[in-house]
Amino acid sequence: MALMIEIGKIDLAQDDALPPAMTAAIDLDAYFQRIGHAGERTPTLDTLRALHVRHTEAIPFENLNPLLKWPVRLDAPSLEQKLVRDGRGGYCFEQNLLFGHVLKALGFPVTGLAARVHWESAITARTHMLLRVDLNDQPYLADAGFGAQTLTGPLRLEPDTEQTTPHEPFRLLRAGEEFEMQSKIRGIWKPLYRFDLQKQHLLDYEVYNWYTSTHPDSLFVNGLLAARPAPDRRYALRNNELAVHYMNGGTERRVITSAAELRETLEGAFRLTLPEAPDLDAALARLSGAA
Repeated sequence: MALMIEIGKIDLAQDDALPPAMTAAIDLDAYFQRIGHAGERTPTLDTLRALHVRHTEAIPFENLNPLLKWPVRLDAPSLEQKLVRDGRGGYCFEQNLLFGHVLKALGFPVTGLAARVHWESAITARTHMLLRVDLNDQPYLADAGFGAQTLTGPLRLEPDTEQTTPHEPFRLLRAGEEFEMQSKIRGIWKPLYRFDLQKQHLLDYEVYNWYTSTHPDSLFVNGLLAARPAPDRRYALRNNELAVHYMNGGTERRVITSAAELRETLEGAFRLTLPEAPDLDAALARLSGAA
């Protein structure tokens, strides 16, 4: 009942994943400075590609708010404050809602979608968000928030076709009435998630976000996750274990054993501006084994 009360506070006039009234709140100049984009602002495929790779390389995937039991807010002003002005990152709902607001403000037709993350043969809830972007009668998929395998470029919504990105190749397969997103890792196709084309609303994402950010069994509540692609590699952190996956096929791994080193890693490899907060310091000490 408490969940229904909180969701009921949302203005029904904004019951859309990407309502026009909310896109006006995004400071595009601040966003472009954050991601280092000085190029075109026209709604073209070249612009979409440029923004997609720069967004993912500049704004890292991270789950500090759920881990620390801080709220994860999905309204546009909160997203802009956290991911743009405060130098933080976020997970799929934050990343793709912000990216969607920017794209829509530039004139791209954008629809929010939802996916079930692949987990062996189990059926999972719709806890992932991605975007459909329509350009010249060709639908594309954009996804700036899938952790260690985040897309770094848009894909044509075209099944059974291997498509290149600035990082790994991806493809879509038909799975009944759904599509399965796959990534090619060291020559092997790995399933990531399944989705259909049903439009999602902000209210839907609020429900999914409530679960992922507060449920005691949620992956995002029980450990630290961070990821960021760089031009020739991907950084991935799980608790105190750092992996650097190079696009030439090599991987480096190390275990971080102090809170100071963990903070340095988050601020360095993941380019995060960390808040000064006692509960964050305590969590980093615990995760590194220093506490």
